[in-house]
Amino acid sequence: MINVVLPCLDEAVALPWVLDRMPDGYRPIVVDNGSADGSAGIAESHGAQVVHEPRRGFGAACHAGLLAATTEVVCFMDADASLDPRELPALVAALSTADLVLGRRRPTERGAWPVHARLGNAVLATSLNRRTRGPRLHDLGPMRAVRRRELLDLGLTDRRFGYPLEMVLRAARSGWNIAEIEVAYLPRRGRSKVTGTVRGTVRAVRDMRKVLAT
Repeated sequence: MINVVLPCLDEAVALPWVLDRMPDGYRPIVVDNGSADGSAGIAESHGAQVVHEPRRGFGAACHAGLLAATTEVVCFMDADASLDPRELPALVAALSTADLVLGRRRPTERGAWPVHARLGNAVLATSLNRRTRGPRLHDLGPMRAVRRRELLDLGLTDRRFGYPLEMVLRAARSGWNIAEIEVAYLPRRGRSKVTGTVRGTVRAVRDMRKVLAT
């Protein structure tokens, strides 16, 4: 069994598709971060474990899910249907030769990955590569696989949008082997709250830059 952490804020439209496509042996943990659209109830009705994290923040939700997980390997992915859970086994398989596996997003349609979000991601990836040694990374993708105990030992502290970057940065500085695997990136379902909006992208980049400055 492998736990899959899905941070969630008002994803009632997307959750059924995501949870229904979860592969056998993958147990979803939906971390509700204050949804007002019934996301928690929908998640429970589709067989997911639901964890409530009242402190707002992407990192807070991710970390609450990590603490709730009990399996040796844990996966993370967005709950907005922009990523297909059926690609998770490929990432987990890559852990045989890596310590952290990132899904490098490949847009399937125009508009799936807005230009402003793609540029923000590229800038952050470039800044990260300048600060670390090892293979050049192209994407700070939200789909990833990692061993739970080792991730906890990294001692991540960011609880906002800097959490994913801090994970990669601390892993690289600790000498982890980090791998990338291409995954399809689909148009999200429902209203975007982060990278689908310029304001959300700016906020995420700002939080990540704070992590890079540490």
